[in-house]
Amino acid sequence: MPPRVYIETTIPSYLTGRPSRDFLIAGHQQITHQWWEDRRHDFELYVSQLIEDECRGGDSNMAEKRLNIIRGIPLLEISSDVDALANRLITVGPIPKKAEVDAAHISIAAIHRIDYLLTWNCRHIANAEMQKSIREICREAGFEPPIICTPVELLGE
Repeated sequence: MPPRVYIETTIPSYLTGRPSRDFLIAGHQQITHQWWEDRRHDFELYVSQLIEDECRGGDSNMAEKRLNIIRGIPLLEISSDVDALANRLITVGPIPKKAEVDAAHISIAAIHRIDYLLTWNCRHIANAEMQKSIREICREAGFEPPIICTPVELLGE
């Protein structure tokens, strides 16, 4: 069985966004395209209703492009366990209240036993300073946390 990957909203956003003039973001966009073309078929991909909702936001043409990217990718259920774990990541852990959707993404991946959470959100999700606490809180709640990473880390050899 291939590894399972939860695709966070930044992935379809970088795949469909206009090329950025910002050097760092342009690099992220290029790497995301490379991962999507070369590696995505090596994994079982998943999203959630939260991802769909976030993809719907903003410019309607860009929203349609983002929704086309995730069309056909299975949706993971958002249960009361997801809400409870997300709440713990905020109240006990390092995720600020203003980033409750980010806590929910982590919780969805953990509760559904997803191997990797793929994101470019390095502020509240793929943040090395938060990882230890996120892992501890997930495990205390009885869930193995996903490996949280960017496409760079899943490019393979």
